[in-house]
Order: sequence, then C-alpha cells, then structure tokens
Amino acid sequence: MPDSRGSQRAAYLLAGLLATSGALHFLRPKPFDALVPKELPGSRRAWTYGSGVAELGVAASIVAPRTRRLGGLAAALLFVGVFPGNVKMALDCQRLGRPARDRAIAWLRLPVQWPLVRWALTVRDRG
Repeated sequence: MPDSRGSQRAAYLLAGLLATSGALHFLRPKPFDALVPKELPGSRRAWTYGSGVAELGVAASIVAPRTRRLGGLAAALLFVGVFPGNVKMALDCQRLGRPARDRAIAWLRLPVQWPLVRWALTVRDRG
C-alpha cells in the first residue's frame, strides 16, 4: 500500500522518537549504561553508544521512503532487543528500593514495548 499522509506521519513520529532516544544515548549516557546487562561482554558505555548509533540509523532508515520497510522491521527488532534491559531496570529498581514512583515507571515501561513493536511493524507494512 502506498504511503498515505497518516502513515507518513506515523513513520516520522516513530523516527523522531528513535532519533531523540538515540541522541540521548550520547548526551546523557549514564542512565542507559545502567540498562546494559552485566553478562554482555565489553563496557556498558560501548553498548550504550552502540545502541544509540543503532537507534539513529534506524530512525534515518524510517525517514527515507526507499528504506522505510526495512527501517520499520529494524525498529521492531530493536524494541524487542532492548526489552531485557528494561526488565533489568525494573528488577534493579525493585531490588534497590527505589522510590515507588520510579519503580512504577520502570514496571509500566515493560508493556509499552509491545505497542512500540506493533507501531514499527505497521510502519514497515505501510512503507
């Protein structure tokens, strides 16, 4: 199906979300470092920067109509790929006795990943 105005808007909004998040990996890397599971090899900061580059690249691929389908799929895979980090964050908040507000936000982030995956797949399908 060709891009309609609404599907272009959805693609641009998703790209904006990913670009903002990707930029934050470089501007404020410390919170992202804490999401990296210790089982991964290498430094947490390298993973933070690498995932920031991935998010920026995926955002760029979604903006370009010729690569939008691939970008939508890559975004969906990225959202699935970062899910373990979000689980880690929720468990760490609980384990460390963070304030109730922080714990609630961390746990509520988990089910939000799945609508993001669906959004990315919709962008792919309409690309």
